[in-house]
Amino acid sequence: MIPLNPWEHQNALKTLYARCIEEVCTAYKLTRMELDILLFLANNPCYDTATDIIEIRYLAKSQVSSSIRLLEEKGFLRKEYAGHNRKTAHLKICGAAAKIIRDGQAAQKKFLGIMLNGFSEEETENMWHYTDRMRQNINLYLKGAE
Repeated sequence: MIPLNPWEHQNALKTLYARCIEEVCTAYKLTRMELDILLFLANNPCYDTATDIIEIRYLAKSQVSSSIRLLEEKGFLRKEYAGHNRKTAHLKICGAAAKIIRDGQAAQKKFLGIMLNGFSEEETENMWHYTDRMRQNINLYLKGAE
């Protein structure tokens, strides 16, 4: 039997991730996009603008903007501006989101535990290295720097 191309499994991967975080979304009455934004900001503190989220995650500007607005209204996120620059809002997670983030990160760990079950530490490190190289190649191509 010929093994399937690993990319044939991307929908299964997305489905597994969705199942792992579904409880968190339901418990806190958040959309998937809202939780994704909070977790992105918590897991990547050096990327703290809407533009960062849009460019790194390849998400629609309108969806990110409306989700940020909803997170602000719910008291989970606030915008800060550096100096006199009123154009670039830096997104800061509010204390009210701490439990959501803890639960969301626990769901992400569960997802990784399921996905990486049986892999050695060396295999896992190699996988992260290779997938990061692939991500870099994809980003270069999509940004037009072939």
